[in-house]
Amino acid sequence: MIRKAVTMEPKPMNPSSVIWNIDVRNSILLGTTILFGITGTGCNRPVLDSKGDSRGDSKVPSETQTSLLVVDRVSAGPVPRKSMQLYSLQPGRVKPYEQTPILSKTSGYVESVAVDLGDKVRKGDTLIQLRAPEYQYQVAIKLGAIEQSEAQIEQAEAALGASQAAERSALAMVQEVQARIERAEAQYQRWKSESARTRELVAAGAVTEKLADETLSQFLAAAAVRNEIAASIESQRAKLLEAQAHVGQAQADLKAAHAKLTVAHSEHAQSLTMVEYLTLKAPFDGVVTSRSVDAGHYVQPAGSSNATPLLTVVNSLRVRVLVDLPESEAIYVNADTFHGNQGDSVEILLPAQPGKRIAGRITRTSASLDAESRSLSTQIELDNAEGKLLMGGFVQAKILLEEKKDAWTLPIGAVVRKNEEVYCCLVVDGKIEFRPIQTGLRVGDEFEIVSGLDGTETVVLARAVGLKAGQSVEVLAKK
Repeated sequence: MIRKAVTMEPKPMNPSSVIWNIDVRNSILLGTTILFGITGTGCNRPVLDSKGDSRGDSKVPSETQTSLLVVDRVSAGPVPRKSMQLYSLQPGRVKPYEQTPILSKTSGYVESVAVDLGDKVRKGDTLIQLRAPEYQYQVAIKLGAIEQSEAQIEQAEAALGASQAAERSALAMVQEVQARIERAEAQYQRWKSESARTRELVAAGAVTEKLADETLSQFLAAAAVRNEIAASIESQRAKLLEAQAHVGQAQADLKAAHAKLTVAHSEHAQSLTMVEYLTLKAPFDGVVTSRSVDAGHYVQPAGSSNATPLLTVVNSLRVRVLVDLPESEAIYVNADTFHGNQGDSVEILLPAQPGKRIAGRITRTSASLDAESRSLSTQIELDNAEGKLLMGGFVQAKILLEEKKDAWTLPIGAVVRKNEEVYCCLVVDGKIEFRPIQTGLRVGDEFEIVSGLDGTETVVLARAVGLKAGQSVEVLAKK
C-alpha cells in the first residue's frame, strides 16, 4: 500500500494581524508571542515528519512552559503630574437673605395700607396704619397718673418737713425739762441740807423752832418741784418718740410716692408703645411679596389662633442659595465662617439662562448631618442687586470641594487593591515589581498618589490587576 504525504497550503495571513488573547486572572492581555529556545526537559510527544513517520527525539513545550514563554505587552510610563480638582454638582434653592411676615401686635381696624404687591420699601417706612382709640385714651389716663403721683410726692415732702419740725420741738422740750430738773435737784439738795442744819441749831437752842419750820417748808417745796419736773420729762420724752415716729412715717410715704411716680411713668411709656404698635413699619429694605389686608379689615394680635400675615417683606438684594451635600462629600467642605477661612468657591448655574454663571463661595454650613437624609446643609450668600435670582427658584451649584496642584497621579487601571494593601506595578529590567503606595484624592478615574513614588519609576498605567510579580513584560511604544 502506497501512502502519499499530503501537504496543505496555508492561507496567506498578515503577521501583524495575529493576536492571541491570553486570559490571566480574568483580564485580557493583547500581544504577540515570542518563542525562545527551550533548554529544559518537557513531555516528549511524537512529531510526524513529511513522510508521516514519527521522530522520538523531538520535544514540544508543556502548557506550563508555554505560559512562561509568553511576554505580555503593557502600557507603561512615568508617573504623571497634574492638577486635580474635585467638583460637586448639586441642585440649590434660592431663598431671600431676610424675609418677615408682617403681623399686628394689637387688635384694631385697618385705617390705611401704604404699600401694595411688588412695592419697594425702605427700613422704617409706614406699611399699615391701624385705628384703636382706646390706646390713645390710655395714654391720657397714664399721663394723669403721673401728675397725681407728682402731687403726692409734694404732699409727702411737706408732711415729712412738718414731722421733722415737730421732732426738733419735742427734742428741745426734753432738753429744757432736763435743765429744769437739774435746777430743781439742786434746790432740793440745798433745802434738805438747810433743814437738817436748822434742826441741829434748834436742838442747841441757837435758833427758834419757827425758823426750823420755815426751813422744812422750803425743803418740802423743793422736793415737790423736783417730783413735778421729773414727771414732765417723761411726758416730753414720749412726745419726742411720737414726733420721731411721724418722721419715719413721712419718709415712708415719700418713698412710696416716688415709687408710684416710677410706676406711672412706666405705664405711660407702655401706653405710648401700644400706640406705636398701631403703625406697622418695614423692618428692613426690601420688596413686598404678599398682601392680604385692606382698609377697614379688623386684625387680630399675632398671638391669636386666627392671626395671619398682613404683608410679607423680603430682602432680595442679597440671597441665600441652600445646597445639601451628601455625606461622602461633606468632609471636603470649607466655609468662611470657620476660623476666618475662605469658603470653597462655587459657580451658580441658572437653568433659565444657559451659559450664565455667578461666582460665589460657601458662606456657612450646619456643621452636622441631617439625621434622615445624611446630608450637610450649606449656604452660599450672593448679591442680587440686579434681581437675576428669583426667590424660590432652583439653580445648579458647582462646588470646588478640593484642589491638588501639581500632584502625582495614576489612572484607576494602574492601582491594585488587595485586602488592606494598595500597590502599583513597576517595570524594572523587563519584569514586574510591586510597589506599595498610598492614595489620596480620587477625581473621576484618577487617584492622587500621596506616597510610595518619586516620579522616576516606570509604572504600568493600565490593566495592572492581571500582572504577577516577576512576570516578563514588554513596554508598548507610544504612538
